[in-house]
Amino acid sequence: MLRYALAFFVIALIAGVFGFLGIAAAAAGIAKILFFIFLVLFLVSLVSGLLTRASN
Repeated sequence: MLRYALAFFVIALIAGVFGFLGIAAAAAGIAKILFFIFLVLFLVSLVSGLLTRASN
């Protein structure tokens, strides 16, 4: 998922350079959403792994 966020970020940068500001804003928004979803899932898996290790 982080790979998709990075891909949309790169698309946003390229679109911004070429002047496609609407596409750049949409791609940046998608990248931001994907990054926050990745961050939440990472934290959930980290806490879950710590709790599982602590219970053993």
